[in-house]
Amino acid sequence: MPNSKSVVILGAGAWGTTLAKLAAINGNQVHLWSRQEPLEKILENNNPQIILSAISMKGVRDVASIVQSFPLAPQTIFVTATKGLEPHTTYTPSQIWQAAFPNHPVVVLSGPNLSQEIAQDLPSATVVASKNANAAQSVQLVFSSHRFRVYTNPDPVGVELGGTLKNVIAIAAGICDGLHLGTNAKAALVTRGLTEMVRIGKNLGAITETFYGLSGLGDLLATCNSPLSRNYQVGYQLANGKMLEEVLASLPGTAEGVNTCRVLMEIAKQRSIPIPITEQVYQLLAGQVTPRVALDKLMLRNIKPEFDDFPREQMW
Repeated sequence: MPNSKSVVILGAGAWGTTLAKLAAINGNQVHLWSRQEPLEKILENNNPQIILSAISMKGVRDVASIVQSFPLAPQTIFVTATKGLEPHTTYTPSQIWQAAFPNHPVVVLSGPNLSQEIAQDLPSATVVASKNANAAQSVQLVFSSHRFRVYTNPDPVGVELGGTLKNVIAIAAGICDGLHLGTNAKAALVTRGLTEMVRIGKNLGAITETFYGLSGLGDLLATCNSPLSRNYQVGYQLANGKMLEEVLASLPGTAEGVNTCRVLMEIAKQRSIPIPITEQVYQLLAGQVTPRVALDKLMLRNIKPEFDDFPREQMW
């Protein structure tokens, strides 16, 4: 195809494999890398125009360092499809890639994208976000199809945080369902969870409206309501009496919300951000409270207005 691109996908897990198939459907030259192969050889032989990272959060910095040692064309676009936060630095994946490649455009890909559904050719949508509009549009063309609709967005911080923060709320949603607390409780939890996501996002420089889009509310709804979600499964199984180590060992992949929750607590303490749902999930994961105690702590908090910044002259 005249507009086909050379695309290297880093990470041969379920998500990386799914994205590789989407790009290949559009006639792009796709090369899927797993840790069993020499990365330098793939980069050298394929002269990639797009490098997409779909590896787990813990491996992002090491892989970025390997790629950094290889000479790339100045127009190479980096895409990150990883959802998480780096411990100690609290960096997002895109911040790690941008620091390693300051002169290259970096695009964030995030949305309500359960890989098993996309692999079954079920309809889905996602967002690609970058400060470089041309780079986002190039990535949009690579992955768009009649079953996978791709939107662009100029707020990479918000898009990336939406996909990251919702994983913690998904753990709480799994707990809610595991305890059979009902539809009212689940609706309240997800709604207040979104408020918490917006609060954190605004503090970190995101645009509020982004959280009401696909990478925020959309991803939140998908992850909080699907047994296919690993983070939902963490909460659900904890609510049914399993230990965290046992749950994590049984999952087919990484539940990024566990690590994200710990990093968020560090950020919240540094910036004095109230995140009551995240705090209770953190205490539960640390074995400090039971699911029932965590619920009681949330329900018995001091009563307050629904919106912190609601104008007082409009309150009645």
